[in-house]
Amino acid sequence: MFCAATGFAGTPKVGMGKFEAERLVPVEDAKRIKVHFNADTADALPWSFTPQQRFVSVLPGETSLAFYKAKNKSDKDIIGIATYNVTPDRIAPYFAKVECFCFEEQKLLAGEEVDMPLLFFIDRDVLDDPACRNLDDVVLSYTFFRARRNAQGHLEPDADDDVVQASQGFSGYDIAPRAEDRKKSEEKPSS
Repeated sequence: MFCAATGFAGTPKVGMGKFEAERLVPVEDAKRIKVHFNADTADALPWSFTPQQRFVSVLPGETSLAFYKAKNKSDKDIIGIATYNVTPDRIAPYFAKVECFCFEEQKLLAGEEVDMPLLFFIDRDVLDDPACRNLDDVVLSYTFFRARRNAQGHLEPDADDDVVQASQGFSGYDIAPRAEDRKKSEEKPSS
C-alpha cells in the first residue's frame, strides 16, 4: 500500500485521484516517452506470458492501451498473481495504471490462452520534475507467480519473499519481516 501510494522503489502509483478528465489530456508540445514491456513467469508456474507489443510511445497525459498474452501450458486450472515495477524508479510516482490484469488474481483453465489488457498513462506532472527531464525510456515489468493462500486465507505469490521482493524492484533494500513471521518469533519461548 505504501509503495503504491508513493511510487517507492519503482512501484507505480495506483488510484491517486489523477484520473480526472482534465488530467488525461496529452501534452502536445512534450516529447514522447517510450514505454517498453517486459514479462516473466516464476519457474513454478507453467504459463507462457508475453507482451503483445515491445513498446509504445506516449505523451505525458495520454492514455495508452497495451496487451499481454498468457497461456496455461498445463493440464490443470491454475491461479496466478502478477507483481510489477517500473524503471527507472524515479518515473514511478508518475506512472499510473487505470486498469490492469495485475489488480486481481488471474485463473486460467488448463490449456487456456487469454489476452490481458493494461490501460495506463504517465501523469503530466512528470514534466515538472527535474529528475525526469531527460527521461526517454521506461520499462514496465511484470512477473507472474502461482498463487497460494496465506494463513489469513488471502491469495499471494507462491514463492520465497526475496524472489517476490526482487520482482517488485526491492532486491537492493532491507525488508522488514512479515507480520506473521514477527508473531511466530515473538511466541517462541526463550531458552
